[in-house]
Amino acid sequence: MKKILLAIAATTMIIPAVFANNFKEPADAIEYRQAAFSLIGYNFGDMAAMMKGKKPFDAAVFSTRAENVAALSKIPHEGFIVGSDKGDTEALAKIWQDKADFDSKMTTFQTNAAALVVAAKTNDKNQIKQAFGNTGKSCKGCHDVYKKD
Repeated sequence: MKKILLAIAATTMIIPAVFANNFKEPADAIEYRQAAFSLIGYNFGDMAAMMKGKKPFDAAVFSTRAENVAALSKIPHEGFIVGSDKGDTEALAKIWQDKADFDSKMTTFQTNAAALVVAAKTNDKNQIKQAFGNTGKSCKGCHDVYKKD
């Protein structure tokens, strides 16, 4: 048991170090987070089409898309390293000027995405609609402040 606890403790200490050194150049971080956001957009867009009646609502597909968004919501944050406000990016320098607010908005997005997964599993359209709306609002809330038009 002690070996397992030591392994867990060692892993938790190593993970932040790995993330801190993951990108050799700011351009790598930009590419990383843009890829994650692209996948989030694809999955969210498919759910939006179902919510708007542009395609038939498929509960299983919607649930899978919600799970994907929730998992992906955790990925882009680590790509917002110092210096990655310059280059091929729509991220505003304001992110690094008000990092606490940006971090809070990212956490809200992750929380809302996780709640969307729970709602999707209920098959209750009212719960799904509310959770979907909250997730979309958290995306927009961050884009309105921290992303170029």
